[in-house]
Amino acid sequence: MLQRRMRTTVQRGLLLLGLLPFLALAADKPSTKPSPARAVYVNNVALSTKDIGALEQAYRVRILDGRYWYDKVSGAWGMEKGPALGQIHPALKLGGALRADASGGGNGKLTGVFINGRELHPRDVQALQQITPVTPGRYWVDAQGTGGYEGGPAIFNLHQLAQQAARNRGGGSSWYYGNSLTNTYAGSSGGCTYVMGSSAGSGSWSASSGC
Repeated sequence: MLQRRMRTTVQRGLLLLGLLPFLALAADKPSTKPSPARAVYVNNVALSTKDIGALEQAYRVRILDGRYWYDKVSGAWGMEKGPALGQIHPALKLGGALRADASGGGNGKLTGVFINGRELHPRDVQALQQITPVTPGRYWVDAQGTGGYEGGPAIFNLHQLAQQAARNRGGGSSWYYGNSLTNTYAGSSGGCTYVMGSSAGSGSWSASSGC
């Protein structure tokens, strides 16, 4: 009887301190509440919980449930029906094959510019036009920015074109790009080109050229 009263008194004290819920978390009994099912699709194929966890650990980010496209050749990715939002490692075994209509087009009437089989979103074309004239056609581009016509040799490098465009702008023109979904920001002004961002667990990062 005395022991029960003492136990009740201790429990009440812990409850007042807000500590009782933590005792439940520390118990060895497994939780009966199921984990919420994840709904992450890449190229129309649902990813397993294991694959999602591996990606989140590798890139130190929380992957939001949603439908994405992923280019295994270049590493570019984005939301279904949308433009490219970033770049990760190429050749990852994620989802199905990249579809021509991944960014909302597919029949050549959206922009007429295809890279690695995907018809580019208008915003993708606008971004490319900042560094080079863009002609409708079918191209390949790898993760290093090197590309050419489908089935043909390399004839350009997007990274080099971007650097040259920044130098040509010199001290007058400037541009800026920001993506709050990926926490990535880039810009150029007065010959200074920069890119910066942040990710969970690794803090902020940045790089610049000509500054």
